[in-house]
Amino acid sequence: MILPGATLGVLGGGQLGRMFALRARVMGYRIVVLEPEPNSPAGQVADEQITAAYDDPTALEQLAHRCDAVTTEFENVPAGALAKLAGRVVVAPPREAVAITQDRLSEKDFLRAHNFLVPPSAAVRSAAEAEAAFGAIGAPAILKTARLGYDGKGQVPVSTLAATVAALERFGGVSCILERRLNLESEVSVVLARGTDGAIETFPVSENVHRHGILHTSTVPARIGPELRHNAGALAAHIATALGYVGVLAVEMFVADQGRLYVNELAPRPHNSGHYTLDACTADQFEQQVRTLCGLPLGSPRLLAPCSMVNVLGESWANGTPHWERALALPGVRLHLYGKAVPRPGRKMGHLTCLASTADEALDIAERAHAALSG
Repeated sequence: MILPGATLGVLGGGQLGRMFALRARVMGYRIVVLEPEPNSPAGQVADEQITAAYDDPTALEQLAHRCDAVTTEFENVPAGALAKLAGRVVVAPPREAVAITQDRLSEKDFLRAHNFLVPPSAAVRSAAEAEAAFGAIGAPAILKTARLGYDGKGQVPVSTLAATVAALERFGGVSCILERRLNLESEVSVVLARGTDGAIETFPVSENVHRHGILHTSTVPARIGPELRHNAGALAAHIATALGYVGVLAVEMFVADQGRLYVNELAPRPHNSGHYTLDACTADQFEQQVRTLCGLPLGSPRLLAPCSMVNVLGESWANGTPHWERALALPGVRLHLYGKAVPRPGRKMGHLTCLASTADEALDIAERAHAALSG
């Protein structure tokens, strides 16, 4: 076990690293962040930021020398960086698991190989493969880049072969995946923690709503049946075990075809849809990240109250500083800002969590609080 007083490293300086660093410092750890952008959200609250590229050999040597263990705050860390660090310090999540989830094609191959249900999909790396894939998948569909897509980026809805080929060309001919668009009943996700001993603790299932490809609200408990909530948690746990995972993992799922669960994507890190845990659970996802990284016993993530989280994007600054006081005047609302200086459309600047007596009430307050920011 790596006990409080030790130093933990974070690859990545975004808001997930920031929230991890804040929780780790509360628990008595020192934090060093490796991030190429100066004054990063995580670096602002860390003991030290090494400002360099993620694969910079000197920076990685410094990080390994100063830290007892290192984690990641996003999935696109160079695999070579994780391999180099793993030879010197404890690293979680494992490089092998991160490598699988960095690429949508390898992720889908892994899920199919372990008999997890996924939407129909096919690889697209050329116009010829686009034609074969579209013939097999049909419309409506979505063409997604195999790597680096997030928050709706690197994704284009397509309904014809011509549109599929045009989207592939727009992406510069990089490896893509064509995926059938399901007739969704709802979107849910499960965030869990898995320790080095294989112990797993799952957070309550979140019901998610996206706008323009970006998560808008996450509501807990998910307004689906108890059996489906149980099955979603069990499915996520089976995936984590099959991956040999250590750390915090998010499993995004589609509910379609009269209650069937399809695995959409895996995120080898804390997740936007798990931010509600900061205010609504006895142990949050970032505390679990600390515990799994350090070999500590997992916390019991009991839900204290129904909750809804709503993202605050750069659009809320369109008419000047948001009206924080109007949102905070509503009952059960808490504000989390990420320390980002420049608001841009679609950029996640923070979030609000809203606790209430029921999930419906929490969601209603979240929407009202979000609307109040811009008047």
